[in-house]
Amino acid sequence: MKEKVLHELREWAVTLLIFIPAFYIFSFLIYEQRVIPSESMVPNLQVGDRVAVNKFAYGYSRYSLPWGAWRLIPDGEGRVFGSKPERGDVAVFMHPHTDRVMIKRIIGLPGDLVQMINEQLFLNGEPIERDFIRRISYTPHDFRGRETAREYRETIGDKSWLTHQWQQGPSQIRSLDSTPVFEVPEGHYLFIGDNRDNSEDGRSVTGHCPTDSEGVIDETGCELPPGVSSVRASVGYVPAENLIGRADTVLLSTYSCSSANADPCMKKRLWRGL
Repeated sequence: MKEKVLHELREWAVTLLIFIPAFYIFSFLIYEQRVIPSESMVPNLQVGDRVAVNKFAYGYSRYSLPWGAWRLIPDGEGRVFGSKPERGDVAVFMHPHTDRVMIKRIIGLPGDLVQMINEQLFLNGEPIERDFIRRISYTPHDFRGRETAREYRETIGDKSWLTHQWQQGPSQIRSLDSTPVFEVPEGHYLFIGDNRDNSEDGRSVTGHCPTDSEGVIDETGCELPPGVSSVRASVGYVPAENLIGRADTVLLSTYSCSSANADPCMKKRLWRGL
């Protein structure tokens, strides 16, 4: 009996010694799974969605290491086997001001001019194509009240996606409906959430340098404004090094229309591409 137990323990030990490194290498080089913690990407991503993140889409930096192992690597610049993201990609990245992993949509590429004017997104001085789809009433996650959102389809080039604009959003978020002009610096990206009234993202100036004399924010690397801690700062401009990967597919989800009391029901996301 004792020998049988020892044999089983050895078999388990060997299995774990093979499986754990193999799973780590897979998560580092190919795909890893991320769970959506907030509603900043509604309606395309809901709290509880399990997303497959393509790790080789943009190449690798120290932030590509899973399970927080990037903290063991010294600061550096650049990427290995790097490739440039495309506008409209849903990407996972490390918050530039604090150790938080974020997921948003890339709107501004290096050199782009991005601005919100009365809820309308402008790119390089021109309003992007935006079509009204419908109204949806639902109870947001961890939110006491019920909201009615206007759903739009935004299109830039050959890519399109849905966005939400609340009828009555919180004042501190609705202030992002009109912004300064953001001129994205070289080697950086501007991210915006699809849920425009429930996403503090690159539109918020708290993580940016001050505007210049013409009202344009075109620099990065400044100290945070007085009274703004790194925890409360927005993402600002995100360096290319901070990119972790591209979110490709929703593998599964714990979201249900009944729990959100959504009318009409939002699109199901089981094994759905982004």
